[in-house]
Amino acid sequence: MLIGIDPILGPDILHGLRAMGHGDELVIADGSFPAETVARRLVRMEAADLKSMLRAVLSVLPIDDSEPDPVLGMEVIGNPTEVMPAHTLIRDALGRVAGGHRLTLLERFAFYDRAKQASLVIATGERLFYGNVIIRKGTVAA
Repeated sequence: MLIGIDPILGPDILHGLRAMGHGDELVIADGSFPAETVARRLVRMEAADLKSMLRAVLSVLPIDDSEPDPVLGMEVIGNPTEVMPAHTLIRDALGRVAGGHRLTLLERFAFYDRAKQASLVIATGERLFYGNVIIRKGTVAA
């Protein structure tokens, strides 16, 4: 255990987050996401849900503010303007961190293509539909 670091952030996740550079992306995926197919680097955390993983990750990972749309979710298939409970959960988590970042939604296959470029995929056991998010890493001020 480490002081001040959420214990859900195990050594594999911490290593993956620390190894990321500015502009690299992280995927926090739900239990239905094709993580094995998509991930270049995969950490499985099926005992975690989206809310707890987002809270923990956002406590240590700066979000990029140098380019637009640093936080991406997945659109509802056939209804791209529909807001799902997972979208609300992500927006609420963003509201608790500095920067005023907003969630931008991508079409399902565009989301998958973007996720294939991610530095790290954390596969949770989240059961909410559309409980997937891509976060672009920012920098920490000196």
